[in-house]
Amino acid sequence: MLANTPTTAASDTGHTTDGDRRSSPTQTSTAAARTREASSVLTWQSSLKGKSKASEASSSTTRPAKKSSANADNLIGKITNLVTTDLDNMQEGADFLALTFYTPLQIILSMLFLYRILGWSALVGLVTTLAFSPIVGYLGKLVQDVQSIKMKSTDARVQEISEAVGVIRMIKLFGWERKMAGRLESKRNEELRWLWKLKFLKMATELLSVSLPSWSTVATYATYTVIMKEGLTASTIFSSMAVFQILREQLHRMSWQYGLLVDAKVSIDRVSDFMQTTELLDPFIKSQTSSSSVEFHVSDENADDADSEFGFRNATFAWSVVDNDGLLTPSSRDFRLHIDGELLFKRSCINLIIGPTGSGKTSVLMALLGEMHFIPSTADSWFNLPRQGGVAYAAQESWVQNATIRDNILFGSPYDEERYKKVIRQCGLEHDLELFDAGDKTEVGERGLTLSGGQKARVTLARAIYSPADIILLDDVLAALDVHTSAWIVDQCFRGDLVKDRTLLLVTHNVKLVSPVAHFVVSLGLDGSVKTQGYDVSTALESDPLLAAEARQEAVVEAKEVDSTPDKAPDGKLIVAEEIVEGHITWRSMKLFFKGLGGKHYVLFAVLWMLSMFGEEALDTLYTWFLGVWGSQYETHDLSEINLAYYILILSLIMGAHITFWGSVQLYYNYRSIRASRVIHAELIESVFGSTLRWLDETPTARIIARCTQDIRTVDGPIPQSLMWVFNQSAGMLTKLAIIVLFTPVFLFPGIGVAILGILLGKAYLKAQLSIKREMSNARSPLLAHFSAAMHGLVSIRAYGAQNAFSEESLKRIDHYCRAATISFNVNRWIGQRIDILGAAFTSALAFYLVYGGNVGAANTGFSLNMAASFCIYIFWLIRIYNELEVQSNSLERIQGYIDIDHEPKATESGQPPSAWPTSGDLRVENLSARYSEGSTQLVIPYRPGQRVGIVGRTGSGKSSLTLALLRCILTEGTVYYDGIATNTINLDALRSNITIIPQTPELLSGTLRQNLDPFDQNDDATLNDSLRAAGLFSLQEDAGETRLTLDSKIAGGGGNLSVGQRQILALARAMVRGSKLLILDEATSAIDYKTDAVIQRTLRSQLSDDVTVLTVAHRLQTIMDADKIMVLENGRIVEFDSPRILVKKENGIFRGLVDGSGDKELLYEALG
Repeated sequence: MLANTPTTAASDTGHTTDGDRRSSPTQTSTAAARTREASSVLTWQSSLKGKSKASEASSSTTRPAKKSSANADNLIGKITNLVTTDLDNMQEGADFLALTFYTPLQIILSMLFLYRILGWSALVGLVTTLAFSPIVGYLGKLVQDVQSIKMKSTDARVQEISEAVGVIRMIKLFGWERKMAGRLESKRNEELRWLWKLKFLKMATELLSVSLPSWSTVATYATYTVIMKEGLTASTIFSSMAVFQILREQLHRMSWQYGLLVDAKVSIDRVSDFMQTTELLDPFIKSQTSSSSVEFHVSDENADDADSEFGFRNATFAWSVVDNDGLLTPSSRDFRLHIDGELLFKRSCINLIIGPTGSGKTSVLMALLGEMHFIPSTADSWFNLPRQGGVAYAAQESWVQNATIRDNILFGSPYDEERYKKVIRQCGLEHDLELFDAGDKTEVGERGLTLSGGQKARVTLARAIYSPADIILLDDVLAALDVHTSAWIVDQCFRGDLVKDRTLLLVTHNVKLVSPVAHFVVSLGLDGSVKTQGYDVSTALESDPLLAAEARQEAVVEAKEVDSTPDKAPDGKLIVAEEIVEGHITWRSMKLFFKGLGGKHYVLFAVLWMLSMFGEEALDTLYTWFLGVWGSQYETHDLSEINLAYYILILSLIMGAHITFWGSVQLYYNYRSIRASRVIHAELIESVFGSTLRWLDETPTARIIARCTQDIRTVDGPIPQSLMWVFNQSAGMLTKLAIIVLFTPVFLFPGIGVAILGILLGKAYLKAQLSIKREMSNARSPLLAHFSAAMHGLVSIRAYGAQNAFSEESLKRIDHYCRAATISFNVNRWIGQRIDILGAAFTSALAFYLVYGGNVGAANTGFSLNMAASFCIYIFWLIRIYNELEVQSNSLERIQGYIDIDHEPKATESGQPPSAWPTSGDLRVENLSARYSEGSTQLVIPYRPGQRVGIVGRTGSGKSSLTLALLRCILTEGTVYYDGIATNTINLDALRSNITIIPQTPELLSGTLRQNLDPFDQNDDATLNDSLRAAGLFSLQEDAGETRLTLDSKIAGGGGNLSVGQRQILALARAMVRGSKLLILDEATSAIDYKTDAVIQRTLRSQLSDDVTVLTVAHRLQTIMDADKIMVLENGRIVEFDSPRILVKKENGIFRGLVDGSGDKELLYEALG
């Protein structure tokens, strides 16, 4: 009666499984695979041509964070969703050809056969179906609208998760785990609200689609017997039923495929929107300028590279032509780089680009690279970057791939041992490589996880120096290096033979150090114009007092080196390989889902659910059996003796009961599946947020995001659908076999034999398909990781001209996935053909026995054959859907694996501190031994009172370990007392909520400035504005006009539209809003300019109350010279701890050596008074 084949297994998340299609002439597996491949390539090419999210660009306020409607706050999350959910939907929608040819042909032929069997009464069923078709169409339109909204809510959740995972360390260090989980839960609830509506509408559409043929059958039989006065014999019933079944399946297929087509249409629109609205770079815009007389060159590959002019003439550049979303800050929206006249850089020498913060130094490099929009000023405007000899680029915010150090340096260039060793030495990497057991074969991890900031900067520099490029663009690569390393780079690298006769453009704040090697100097003003250009740096300094002040920056102790880097494995691999689940469905994984479905009584729920499946099959079988009873009446009674009203009424009641029962079961199951999705998602988020930092270091963020998005999507749709159909098909198969044996006991053993053969074929199929699906899964993760890495390094990839290499690698990964997908479709055809042959043989044998060897009436013969055909179909679908469940359960296994990870201690009632705690920043440490991992002791501190303490030391001395130990982020022994309470007795969220750390690169969330200062709306605007004022933001802004940042200013993900200085100011303001009594500055001012640093230091001295303890891990000695105490660490131990005045008098003291060895010795001693 109702269709009991799982053609409706299309997930409500816009994804269907391979088990949703039975092998047929309409199978378009090759087209589906090619559709996905072509769409992936187009998405990739569009990403390569679009404006970058500026993650690599300068930290100046002139840096853009422009994002069009196709470029969400988190570009990586957006593309991830496009290449997973949307391309899946488009692939599944490739079967739309069935709607245009195969399905209509089947319907027409079915009607012709019905007309041949039942006469014109067959038209009654067709009219009935057509009469209700507008309702089905209307429901389909509602499904499309809800699907579109649901996808947007999914995008919002994916974006929120991607961003939260990206800043998860900040979330943990601030004690925001539960609050952030609450935000994600809100997004999740909104998504599930629309998912529930989508499930309900799809269920209603399906119910109407599959019940219409059943009502049409009743109407047709009633017309045939009551009006046409014809006898409904068993042969007429079962032959027409077979045709009605074909018609029902095709209408069901139409409903199912229309749903796929709707999902595909929504995804096509989303992908198309991304491709069409992504702002392209100028070279990819057809109409570059309004005047054909304007010259526009990004490169001049036809000219002689050695003689071609290199620079600008009468050129103006802007970051973006439009700002649809308002994500450009006022300063970056208004900023223009103006080149009046000519600015020609000198070839075969070092060109220095200097200027105060916000003057557009990085913009000069970006303009040359074609990353900014070119606005011609005159008819002869042009700019040119000769590329024939190659271009190399090193960004300030270093970009590295998830590969070995050597591979990152080579970047596709052939290995030259002599040149390579020179590069390693001149870039100061020799000592660093000795620290790694695997040397330069050490894998740097995702986004350079295993490297410190200074190490990444030098690897990026080494890549540029090693390349054969004639022109090298360096964007403030010295900012993250200590004074000794910076001096080494200038002396050994910039003066070395590898730079000799090459053109080098260097953006830097460290004018004093670099000016001796510069041959040509360009100075920019705050208005983005060239103030001076020439061969004398002193001229530029004299013309700009602010620039001169920056040139007198303090001595640098050392750049931020994350000395808490996890232990390196001997083979150089830090990232733990993802565990590949190779087994079959496990109770461990299914228990997770069943507990979500049924709660504590999940076993009882499973039993009752299985019984309901048998009940549905019983009603379906009763319908077919009663038709046989009706038909048998014509063998023993005259037509006039048969009570037609009775049979029509009973048949209608059975069908109505079946439809009602089926709808009720579906409705309740969908409701419970929504609950399971909510529970599993909540457990996963809680587990990830409660993980240890060690686990986060070992696990790539892309993998975490995949668990929270791709695997959760499988839990939302495919798993509940497949699980329901496995139960349904199992109940149906057993029911049909029982009926066959009941009517023809002799077929008990043949039936069992067919089942065994089906199982054997199924095992072979499952073995092959599981391996193929595993290969598809393994192929997808590297593809997504490649997309992510490329988007983060888009500027570098284009600068090196490596688009083709990355495109080829992308195509290889896409091809790998699509080949596996094609094989999967072909294996589906293999099993379909063999089950069809097995079913045909079994049904034919049964028919032969019933006709020639049995003594069974016509009605029972037809009924038995109907059951036999259904029995074989159930075997086929059970194998197919069970295979899908096997594959999908891997998602549950992976989620369960992330739930079972190591966690930090959970909050307890006894760990809650007093409400007034802490009242002061009193800090006392007793015999503290801190280590990042087992057996890695780094720091021993016998005693330290709190006040204003500066902390200095070489890389690996234990500075960062101290800050992590205070926050209980690493294993510790000993006791830390914070305001009189031992921190190991306090809940982690309570402890971290009352300590604020400002790192070297503060992490910000997308949203408004207000939401970043107070993400959970705990303070009023007056308090937030007071914190901004106290932090010095307003004093840095020239006026209160359009360029002023306000609480409503939009902040891009990661603070991409702010300078590093502005981010530090906001981090300080956020600390003041939190009101912590313990403030930790972990080299927070290492990469900002002199003016911003001065504002921050002034704020720290004047705005914080006397009871706030400030720990400053120093980058610049000037910032800690007025500290109450200086702590000097070496090899994890305190070697000096006293006031700076006393330490500078200590003979052979380490701190004194740092001061005496600095370039500003006199200024440092003067600061002590």
